[in-house]
Amino acid sequence: MAADDYDAVVIGAGPTGEVAAGRLADAGLSVVIVERRLVGGECSYYGCIPSKTLIRPGDVLAAARRAPGAAEAVTGGVDALAAFAQRDYMTSHWHDDGQLQWLADRGIDLVRGTGVLTGKRTVQVRSPNTPPRSLRAAKAVVLATGTTPLIPPIPGLSDVDPWDNQTATSAKEVPKRLLVLGGGPVGAELAQAFRRLGAGVVIVEAADRLLAREEPFAGEQVQAAFEAEGISVVTGARMTAARRNGRDGRVIATLDNGRAFSADEILVAIGRRPATSGIGLEAVGLEPGSPVRVDSQLRAVGVKGRWLYAIGDCNGLAPLTHMGKYQARVAADVIARGQGADVASSSIVPRVTFTDPQVCAVGLTEAAARGVGMAVTVVRTPTGDVPGAYTQGNGIVGTSQLVIEDTSRRVVGATFTGPGVQELLHSATVAICSEAPVDRLWHAVPSFPTISEVWLHLLEAYGL
Repeated sequence: MAADDYDAVVIGAGPTGEVAAGRLADAGLSVVIVERRLVGGECSYYGCIPSKTLIRPGDVLAAARRAPGAAEAVTGGVDALAAFAQRDYMTSHWHDDGQLQWLADRGIDLVRGTGVLTGKRTVQVRSPNTPPRSLRAAKAVVLATGTTPLIPPIPGLSDVDPWDNQTATSAKEVPKRLLVLGGGPVGAELAQAFRRLGAGVVIVEAADRLLAREEPFAGEQVQAAFEAEGISVVTGARMTAARRNGRDGRVIATLDNGRAFSADEILVAIGRRPATSGIGLEAVGLEPGSPVRVDSQLRAVGVKGRWLYAIGDCNGLAPLTHMGKYQARVAADVIARGQGADVASSSIVPRVTFTDPQVCAVGLTEAAARGVGMAVTVVRTPTGDVPGAYTQGNGIVGTSQLVIEDTSRRVVGATFTGPGVQELLHSATVAICSEAPVDRLWHAVPSFPTISEVWLHLLEAYGL
């Protein structure tokens, strides 16, 4: 089969693949991107964009209810049909025409189908409707294939046709009752979103708290807020079986603590796995279905010739859209400019869980820092205990925390909880990335009256 030649072949046209392809094209390289579904990927159509669009109406109403003068005007709940219509608009009704123009403007070719590695710098594109097509890269092949939802092998679960994030974010109706399996970021966000859309919600988490990878106070505060909104939270329990009731079609879920719950639908949000099966990894000596292990310049470890790169969720380093886009920039610069272009960091990972209260964190938690033998000082202050929070309304609560390494006096971790505090996070990310000692941060003066003044309280708590 004759091959079409390019400088670079990118497999996967989600945000990560798009950024890599765009940056390579901007550097003057010829680029082709391979996508079997929608250009724009999971984040654009079934993840970040639709989920945050569905979350937003409930957040606005909650913010209004905290502000006297606005609270009196809130006389109803979220209009689910209007929220779904806005979600449809934000996802372009699950059409990618707009994304195609972006590729065309940059001279990036698009081939529809599944990209499969067949040898050194060669990719075969397979599609049910067209003959196979071979692509050959002069410089690099970039894997940006993302992840797929993980459905655990619980007896009966696959038979009840469970929801995953794609089903939930593209739902056309609100179930009367929804059972959410998994209390991580996806499960927590969608549990609250559907509660505010009108569903009765139960959330089940195997760990002893929600958001188990974050600071303990974060999960505790989210659980308290959920329960105040009528969400039933069950922690420290695992599902052991699921079945559909033959009379009314409802799901019956049984837990290992002996409890059972009935719901119209069950949403499984316990995690995701790298989408690395069926893409030919075995042809280059790698293991299908596993994360592609990479070096600091995102090259696949174990592949001779340094031509294969893996960026974003498929390498397992930091499965977040913004980290994938960051890795795409680093990898593209290495491919275009050479060995010494840059190296990627995987230790500074900003993350936001868009619940109410939000949980925003970057760097190490206290437990993680101490777990690697680091001597640290931890300082906290109430997020709502600044004038900027008071002006937002009543009942602004949460916690702001810094983890400071004792020897260098540098911030190595930060967590902020509270309503709408996501914009606090970037200042912490900059502080950690720049390795500025807290004595220097003392001169970074926050404007008055903003919630950013929690930084002053934190530095004062540290002793400055």
